Amino acid sequence: MADNDFDFKRILVGVDDSDDAILAFHYAIHRAIETNAELIIASVLEGDDVNVYQALTEDFVHGKIDDLRNHIKKYQEQAKKAGVKHVQALVAEGAAGETIVRDVIPHVRPDLLVVGSRAKKGISKRFGSQAAYMAKYSPVSVMVIR
Repeated sequence: MADNDFDFKRILVGVDDSDDAILAFHYAIHRAIETNAELIIASVLEGDDVNVYQALTEDFVHGKIDDLRNHIKKYQEQAKKAGVKHVQALVAEGAAGETIVRDVIPHVRPDLLVVGSRAKKGISKRFGSQAAYMAKYSPVSVMVIR
């Protein structure tokens, strides 16, 4: 096996502000710089972040998405300052693991998905690991950071 077989050129990292996600983000930055890869930073607005009454208010949901987009831009700026040459950021809605596997990965076509092992909040923290879901169902290589 050649050394460059694992030089991933498009790295997707999922962030949710948890300690493990921050570690995953820093690892992804390091790996992107090391291999001159493009870094795609993704965050998912989960349904349990919005209650049923808020979900009925379109302006509220758009406001939450806009807040998340503005927040994820800070990650993008941090990656650029660290030396990553090509950085994208995106926001999606849904259950984090499913959304990343079914929607984000086919859209951005990464070679590697980097995620933290534990979520900050939401159903994934209480009922099972989103990282395990992504590792099991992702069509691309997954690195789980803890």
